[in-house]
Amino acid sequence: MGIRVFDELDRGGHEGLWFASDPATGMRSIIGIHSTVRGPALGGTRILPYRSTDEALIDVLRLSRGMTYKAAAAGLPLGGGKAVIIADPATAKTPELLKAYGRAVESLGGTYITAEDVGSTVPDMEIVATQTRHVTGLPIESGGSGDPSPATAHGVLAAMHAAAEFIWGSADLDGRSVAIQGVGKVGSELARLLAAAGCRLAVGDTNPRAVESIVAETGARAVATDAILYEECDILAPCALGAILDATTIPRLRCVAVVGSANNMLLGPDDATRLEAASITYVPDFVANGGGIINIAEEFHPNGYSWDRAVVAVERIHDTTLEILSRARSEGANTLQAAEALAESRLSAASV
Repeated sequence: MGIRVFDELDRGGHEGLWFASDPATGMRSIIGIHSTVRGPALGGTRILPYRSTDEALIDVLRLSRGMTYKAAAAGLPLGGGKAVIIADPATAKTPELLKAYGRAVESLGGTYITAEDVGSTVPDMEIVATQTRHVTGLPIESGGSGDPSPATAHGVLAAMHAAAEFIWGSADLDGRSVAIQGVGKVGSELARLLAAAGCRLAVGDTNPRAVESIVAETGARAVATDAILYEECDILAPCALGAILDATTIPRLRCVAVVGSANNMLLGPDDATRLEAASITYVPDFVANGGGIINIAEEFHPNGYSWDRAVVAVERIHDTTLEILSRARSEGANTLQAAEALAESRLSAASV
């Protein structure tokens, strides 16, 4: 392995990594736990055909750290973790593989709690749950919170309202133009919510059928996949994979704000400074996309899960976003620094 694992753990402040393998099913997984200071590490299971173990490891490290900050920024009694399974979900994902993964999760004794993510589904988590109790996001009829995508989209919408209030003095999105990169489960739900709010939409995705469907449903305008990022708009909403905003792409952006659901959309922390220098208001992704984990956290309520209660909690993303944007302005920091400072203050308080 080319990566110096312990150096990366120390650099990111991670508590540990677990490698699991099951030759009989071909299951190869890496589970990363960034922090359990505020509670057990919660994070989804990403199933992708990574080109190398190093690539998978980098994803686990970045995503698990992001989950810590996401939970802390949302004020949840949870830590941050993430898991990846190195496999093509279209061809290699089998019940036997998922059960083997469930046994790996169970071996951690509840330190890590899993859920769905890219490449995995609620039905997949039901299979995982046959081998471990440490699974969230199961169907509502099974006592879980179901698909977190609607809650994630609601949270992004709340963050957009806050950004609009901060930039234009009104939270009203009616007439605003929004370009959505990626219309999967979260992006398509966000498009529906924005259309209902009166927004003018442009959408792009590598899946042409997904684009056709959301265009027909919302009246959005289809834009080529390689052009949607640079669409002229009020708000750019990246809702696909991360690491898309960097020194090359940021100068080409034609938006006033970036608010989306994609995890780790910045290639690196310096890109937050680049966005600020370009006069683009950036709502850190771990704040804007916190609706999913907030929704899942409602499963731990003494009275069981409630969608109505979850929506109220998700709406608080508006206030958190406004606090972060205002703090960044008053302290002369960029918005990523302000959001991380908020999360780190809560982590520090929990570690005392």
